[in-house]
Amino acid sequence: MATEARTAPVVRTDKQPRRRRDSTRTLAVFGALVLLVVAAVLSLAVGSRALSPSVVFDALLHDDGSTAASVIWDVRVPRTLAGIAAGAALGVAGALIQALTRNPLADPGLLGINAGAATGVVLSITALGITSLWASVWFAMAGAVVAGLLVYSLASGGRGGATPERLALGGAVIAAVFTGIGQTLMLLDAQALDQLRFWSVGSLARADSETLTTITPFVVVGLVMALALVRPLNALALGDDGARALGAHVDRTRLVGLVAVTLLCGAATSAVGPLVFVGLAVPHIARLIAGADQRWTLPLSMLLAPALLLCADVLGRVAVRPDELDAGVVTAVVGAPVFIALVRYRKAVSA
Repeated sequence: MATEARTAPVVRTDKQPRRRRDSTRTLAVFGALVLLVVAAVLSLAVGSRALSPSVVFDALLHDDGSTAASVIWDVRVPRTLAGIAAGAALGVAGALIQALTRNPLADPGLLGINAGAATGVVLSITALGITSLWASVWFAMAGAVVAGLLVYSLASGGRGGATPERLALGGAVIAAVFTGIGQTLMLLDAQALDQLRFWSVGSLARADSETLTTITPFVVVGLVMALALVRPLNALALGDDGARALGAHVDRTRLVGLVAVTLLCGAATSAVGPLVFVGLAVPHIARLIAGADQRWTLPLSMLLAPALLLCADVLGRVAVRPDELDAGVVTAVVGAPVFIALVRYRKAVSA
């Protein structure tokens, strides 16, 4: 009599691969944090006057009024903290925009927020004669908010609400309008043109404690709103119908996301100018490391972007000593080939 071969039932589970994947992502976040700390130390130590790490730490712990302490506390600490705040804002804003529009080539300038902020700065100079960076920050924020409201109004009109396509098209229209207004005003006012040509490149050199105090609340609120959207954003990756089937509120998610982008881009742009490639390339690097899960992409972008910005700023300080290259120039020169290589390698990592 034939006997049946007995085999143990196969239990398939993805818990172990998932745990390994989460462990790898956790390690990546920790590595990004370490990289940010190293970049911050370099930002405090490197400049026209190089300082050793021991001198930096001693000056941070004991402000004795020495020249080194004055350089660190009055110049480099505000500059470093502004780079961290602006970098985190641009990195998360870029990841958020790419997720909201489902467009891996979207960046913080796509929705017209940068153009609105720039126009606000131009108006503050031409209409009111304001030259203080601290005062112009408020006008930049106002311009960013107006641009965000106009983009959402255009995108949400008609059937279907604010779809990714309408957000992108509305942002392109508003960006073109505000850019035209700003350039016209600059051509009519030589003072505005002279002041804006430095700001428009993107630089951390003018950041001070007042500017940092002004933008920090906007950045913190924007980051909290963005991180609160990680689950709905993961649902939106399946399309509007799939997101609704999973219980996500599509229109509310896009509205809250646009508000977060407006706060983040407006604050960062008003303080350091419209930096390029930070909000575009960093989310791709984050997805390359951690995949498309926004629970990991957003935190990684929040850490990698300021590390990249601070490294670019440090490189700009030493590249043409005793002069400096603005961080915006360095990110453009270095970021463009890196991003091209990244896109060619990954065929534009899906958002």
